[in-house]
Amino acid sequence: MTSPAFDRRAYPAGAVVGRWMAPDGHALRTFDWPAPEGVEPRGSILFQGGRGDIFEKYLETFAHWHERGWRVTSFDWRGQGGSGRLTERPHVGHIESFGQFIEDIAVFWRDWAADTPGPRVAMGHSMGGHLLLRALAEGAVAPDAAVLVAPMLGLHAPIGPRFGEWLARRMGSLGNPARAAWKGNEKPYTTETRQSLLTFDPDRYADELWWQQHDRSLLTGPPSWRWVIEAFASTRTLNASPALATMDVPMLMLIAEADGLVDARAALAVAEKLPDVRVVRFGKESAHEILREADPVRDRAIEEIDLFLEAKASR
Repeated sequence: MTSPAFDRRAYPAGAVVGRWMAPDGHALRTFDWPAPEGVEPRGSILFQGGRGDIFEKYLETFAHWHERGWRVTSFDWRGQGGSGRLTERPHVGHIESFGQFIEDIAVFWRDWAADTPGPRVAMGHSMGGHLLLRALAEGAVAPDAAVLVAPMLGLHAPIGPRFGEWLARRMGSLGNPARAAWKGNEKPYTTETRQSLLTFDPDRYADELWWQQHDRSLLTGPPSWRWVIEAFASTRTLNASPALATMDVPMLMLIAEADGLVDARAALAVAEKLPDVRVVRFGKESAHEILREADPVRDRAIEEIDLFLEAKASR
């Protein structure tokens, strides 16, 4: 749903890649693309990716919203992508506490909202969807509407989340919890390839590899054991939060039912607690990265988001 001439391997004209300094001095890499000149601003979107993501993966989708007058902003989460690492191991995604993520987005949102036209929409994919919903539950952000794309509201654990968390804590205690939890793939003990877990579109998958080869500092790699422990704990706590039932922000949730990375059933269970949510399901035609899937899936997802924004985030 963008121009066929759009170059997914180049920064678009008018977009600014910069740095934002968190209160503790950690620099986060940012992307900001104001609405086109001569076009009345439609509003502003803050889009946050998942674990290990870089905002370059979503330039094509950002272009779609930008063409419709939206200002689009994003930043790489601390400890991954272009926002630097929190461990000496350059290709391990580590975080001491998911609370650090929430502190970052809370302050960033405050500064960003003061400088952008409304309505303001928050969007999050995978871990970004989890952190966005948690930030909403904790009152850290206050968007006019929110979109959760394949949100990480439960992790795939063959032995179940309770024992999965216990095992992660056990493994983390046997050495440095900042060490890699596994090698290579997006999840351990699997015969699936990373590409088949993320998207069935080989060209869009290749775009991510191109950006990582173009700048090796953007490659994150596997999570640390501390990240895994925190992911289990944060999803468990959020899913039991009474704040979900009283949330007054309208939401759209896009769920890939055959998702091999996050637990779609957990996301559906959370959706049942939300008072104002529309759920759109995708079947076996979609892997985890709905917005980077083959055109039939991606086009349907973007159409649903556009309809949602028109209904829930109009001036």
